[in-house]
Amino acid sequence: MIIPQNIEELASYVEHRGKTVFFFTTDWCGDCRFIKPFLPEIEAENPEFTFLEVDRDQYMAVAQKWDVYGIPSLIVLENGQEIGRYVNRDRKTKSQINDFLANL
Repeated sequence: MIIPQNIEELASYVEHRGKTVFFFTTDWCGDCRFIKPFLPEIEAENPEFTFLEVDRDQYMAVAQKWDVYGIPSLIVLENGQEIGRYVNRDRKTKSQINDFLANL
């Protein structure tokens, strides 16, 4: 999981070749903490994706621009174009995330 250190690094992945998953999260989000332990497994099972962890509070302007208000949320871009989003406030399971990614 890549954790961007600044807005410029985050922006560099928007036009990234291939499929990029932007995982919007925060430290205080219980449902986000629920997902984190199995994220390495999800990454390993989906090697065709690049995964970024985006702190929603740190990058609030990006979250607002992308209409991310519920967390945890996943937005997937391919070559700079959005191809899928799993954005809501509900807790997400490993199988739900893998199913979402499999359909992209």
